[in-house]
Amino acid sequence: MEKYKVNFQEEENKYIQIYKNIKKLIETSKIEEGDKLPSIRKLADYLGVNNVTIVNAYRKLEEEGYAVQKIGSGTYAKRKNSGRGFRKEYAKVFKNAMDHPKEKYIDFTGEATCVDFFPVDVLKKVIDEVLDRDGAEALVYQETLGYHGLRKSINHFFWQGELNDEDILVVSGAQQGIDIVTKSIVNVNDNVIVEKPTYSGALSVFKWKKANIIEADMLHDGIDIEQLKKVLKRHKIKCFYTMSYFQNPTGISYSLDKKKKILELADIYDFYIIEDDYLSELIYNENLQYKSFKSLDKNDRVIYIKSFSKIFLPGIRLGYLVSPVRFIETMKNSKINTDISTSSLMQRTLDLYIKKGYWKEYINKLNDIYVEKYKFTREKIKNILKDKVAFNEPQGGLSFYLKISDKIKIDSISLFYKCKEKNILITPGVLFYKFPHEGKRYFKVSFSQISNEDLEKGLKIIYDVLK
Repeated sequence: MEKYKVNFQEEENKYIQIYKNIKKLIETSKIEEGDKLPSIRKLADYLGVNNVTIVNAYRKLEEEGYAVQKIGSGTYAKRKNSGRGFRKEYAKVFKNAMDHPKEKYIDFTGEATCVDFFPVDVLKKVIDEVLDRDGAEALVYQETLGYHGLRKSINHFFWQGELNDEDILVVSGAQQGIDIVTKSIVNVNDNVIVEKPTYSGALSVFKWKKANIIEADMLHDGIDIEQLKKVLKRHKIKCFYTMSYFQNPTGISYSLDKKKKILELADIYDFYIIEDDYLSELIYNENLQYKSFKSLDKNDRVIYIKSFSKIFLPGIRLGYLVSPVRFIETMKNSKINTDISTSSLMQRTLDLYIKKGYWKEYINKLNDIYVEKYKFTREKIKNILKDKVAFNEPQGGLSFYLKISDKIKIDSISLFYKCKEKNILITPGVLFYKFPHEGKRYFKVSFSQISNEDLEKGLKIIYDVLK
């Protein structure tokens, strides 16, 4: 305990002096990354201060990236590393890569289905029919909730008419949906629970709103319920952000039993569930039953977000959200403040596309294509990367989340740069964590926009780097 001793100066708050001392100990490796810091009570007794002073010091260490709190375990030191700054660097590298001819890179970072599979001629025919039918009316702003025809089609085709059309809000993709929901229900310093790891876009929105982000680990069938309960008992929670199918990045899907338990907890502890329905159209395991949180929701606790962009066409920014009745006006106002209205022509086009049965045909076609690509990728990862990585089989979606073997010294950031030098693009795991260093043993590879030949070639290059 001697190293934690502080000779307090009167001109500065004691918790700041404690923070500075521990920060210096971590930076000089006198406290190693992963070392457990003294308990709040123990350090308070040793330094002769009250518990709140230590709580504030630990909180500042965590805010500055020098510590991480693990639920039910304590506070642990961590080195402030390149993981945080890497987010901006990755975006810059990725943008520069995308400015070059596509053929230069083998790209494992795709988040949407390949445009080569999309029937453009059918879409063109539908757009022409909409323009012939509606004329200039097809190009004007719609009501704020979205084109009523599309909302009606969404309700009928995807929800069997169980919703109220007025509870459906058309948005410009899932990211805008998350943004609108956050603006509507989350205030500064509200507590938000996220899965660990989780979608980086959601993390960015919650951070921008200055919410307190609390992570809970993902297990094979969804979030760790016991961790979740501990958080709920200790904190007043505003909402829980989740991806129910093929979670990004892990590929994990929630069991029906776990969904029901979480819905019960939402009612008991008075929080809302933000359900991001991610690629649930692409289920390759016949035994995996589709049942969203929203479809099980009896107490109007779930805010459901769905994007058509990932599965339809990335350039057509369309999606929708289903709001609890109590929030629909607030969310409508947030939508107005964001962009007034989503493209009228594209809303009408998607409406007709669904009504004519083209949507169902297209999804069936994608499933036939991607189930084979999924199986091919799975076997090639097993055969080529072998003991260099471990992974769970997602049973759907467009990617695999790989853990680098503990025997290999390289981390995912170094792997990213070394692969880029060889014209291979991957997604490092550090992007999916509140504290980036926790993702340094993971990386994601997508098979969505890559040929089988390039996929095999790329995996062999990744193997050489790992070897």
